[in-house]
Amino acid sequence: MSKSHCSFQQLPFSKLFNTYVEDFSILSDFYTVNPFNNESVKTKADTIDKSENKKEFIKGLDEYHRYLGISKDQKRQLSKFSEEDSLVIVTGQQLGVYGGPLFTVYKTITTILLARKWEKELGKPVVPVFWLADEDHDFEEIASIGIPDYDAFRSIGLKQESNGQPVSVQQIQATIKEFTQNVKSGLPETDFTDALFTMLEEYYSEGKSHVQAFAQLINSWFAGEGLLIVGSNFEPIKRLLAETFSKSISKSDEIFKSLNLKSVELDKEFHRQVVVSESNLFYLDPSQGRLKLEKNNDTWIAGSLTLSEEKLVSMIEKNPENFSPNVFLRPVIQDKLLPTLGYVAGPGELSYYGQMKNLYPIFDLEMPIIFPRLSITFIESGIERIMEKLPFEMCSYNQRIEDLVAAYVDQTNTKDIEGVFSNWKDAITEIAENPNEFIKEIDPTLEGTTGKVVAGFSNEIDKLKGKVYRSLKQQEQTQLNRIAKIKSQLFPNGLQERSVTPIFFMNKYGNEIWTNILKDFEKEDLDLTVHHIITL
Repeated sequence: MSKSHCSFQQLPFSKLFNTYVEDFSILSDFYTVNPFNNESVKTKADTIDKSENKKEFIKGLDEYHRYLGISKDQKRQLSKFSEEDSLVIVTGQQLGVYGGPLFTVYKTITTILLARKWEKELGKPVVPVFWLADEDHDFEEIASIGIPDYDAFRSIGLKQESNGQPVSVQQIQATIKEFTQNVKSGLPETDFTDALFTMLEEYYSEGKSHVQAFAQLINSWFAGEGLLIVGSNFEPIKRLLAETFSKSISKSDEIFKSLNLKSVELDKEFHRQVVVSESNLFYLDPSQGRLKLEKNNDTWIAGSLTLSEEKLVSMIEKNPENFSPNVFLRPVIQDKLLPTLGYVAGPGELSYYGQMKNLYPIFDLEMPIIFPRLSITFIESGIERIMEKLPFEMCSYNQRIEDLVAAYVDQTNTKDIEGVFSNWKDAITEIAENPNEFIKEIDPTLEGTTGKVVAGFSNEIDKLKGKVYRSLKQQEQTQLNRIAKIKSQLFPNGLQERSVTPIFFMNKYGNEIWTNILKDFEKEDLDLTVHHIITL
């Protein structure tokens, strides 16, 4: 395994993200602490308030882990988290089938590495936390995986009807067997295939909820590295959030203004990630699913339900489990429950955090440090070998295949085949003049024969030129095929990390690949300001 890197500027990352990793000071109006300044991080660590409900939260988490089926592996992490002065580094992700895209793994590895780094620096427990995005309800977003295949990209979907409820509570249906078989048939059979799919079939089995399957999978990959798994869509935990949910209603006008102000400022130079509305809460209706609460003057509407603010707040206080946060409120409840030093974000998350700086004080909080996640592209050794035969750097394959082909063809067109063979024929004609005169003086009748010999040379040269053209075209096609293959592996459907399933590499390199990658990064200072290229 070897590593190199390239700039994010060479890849499809936003202006906001590139500015964040290159010159944080430009964005200091939108974020509280520079994640790349160690002294600022230490200062932040000294100001974090401990959760008022920590004991109750730990009790709720213990129950949640039993429900998820991971209690045994989470006891050590829960014990460390329960220490009085513990802090956390958090990341989170939707419950993507089979773990979601590769960046889910990279976010988790980043979180573990940062927790270890800051535990040493601060001299206090720092726990890496994975927050299950178990409130989401858009099943289509999480129900497919991507597999690169030579010059193509395969997206394999799980056929399952969504019932509108949060994905976490939806049960895995019998269609998981067909999905598993489709994935397996799309991968080459290796020494690791049987063990990999035995594991997947154990976790993703009919009747389990998607949150149980996802949590058990992530737990199997990283529980040994000290990762604590957390979520909120669980009644004992929701009870601790009633006050926060209620405040999101009673302070809705102030919240809207705070979010909108920063969003407008962000739009001037960059872009907002999420549209701001007057509500940041959903109502979980047993028959209609997850319904967004909408404000209409002094009333609140969710589907066919119309409520006064007083009635809505009363419902929240009585049954907080019937409510669910949106993308802005989710980080707030996370930091209400956890002593959060920092959050490990992808580029999109980093953008919506930039809209939230003024939101946190409304809930008596301060925004955590936002650390960018590791960004990685894997290059397999076979791909590296054919890359050496081509003139492009790794990041160049981010271009459209048509542009890569055009660039390569332009380069091959610089070979002046016509000029070389034309000069050769002219040289033979010129050289033939003296012998022709000499032979004509001896026997004029041989002049025609001499001309035929010279013409024969010319014909043979033309034949050879044709063979050279054919050979070049074959070589060119071989190289064009190589370009397509490299493109399909490194940027199969955009960035590899956003489109390819972790299962693709586990099938080739074994279940230990992620812990091996983690250990490799642990040997050096973690650089989150560049895109890493790892050759396997």
